[in-house]
Amino acid sequence: MLLRQPAEAVTSFGHSVHVLVRAIEIGGIAVIVLGGLLATTLFVRRLAAHRGFDAAFQEYRLNLGRAILLGLEFLVAADIIGTVAVEPTFANLGVLALIVAIRTFLSFSLEVEINGRWPWAEERARAPSLER
Repeated sequence: MLLRQPAEAVTSFGHSVHVLVRAIEIGGIAVIVLGGLLATTLFVRRLAAHRGFDAAFQEYRLNLGRAILLGLEFLVAADIIGTVAVEPTFANLGVLALIVAIRTFLSFSLEVEINGRWPWAEERARAPSLER
C-alpha cells in the first residue's frame, strides 16, 4: 500500500520552501546593496583621507566586486533550492541550468576582474619564481 501525503502537508512544505527561497533571495540582494553602500563609504573615506584616487578606486572595485560575488552566490542557492525542492520538472531544471550558467559566468568574470588573473593561475601567482 502506497503512503500518500495529505494535500495540506505538500502545500505547507511548498509554502515553507517558497518562503525560505524568498528569504535567501532577499539576503542575496541585501548583501549586494549593503556591500555596495559599505564599499562606497570606504571609497569616500579614502578620498577624504587623501590616499590617492587610483588606490581608493582599486579598493572600491575590489570591495564592490566581492559584495556582488557573494550576493550572486546567495541568488544561485535560492534558485537551486526553489527549483529542486518545489517543482523539479525538466522545463524548470532547464531554466535553472540556464540561470546558473549565466550567474556562474558573471561570477567567473567578476573573479577575473577583481584578481586580475584566471582562477587557476592563483597558485602560480603565489609561488615564488624559480626562474633566474
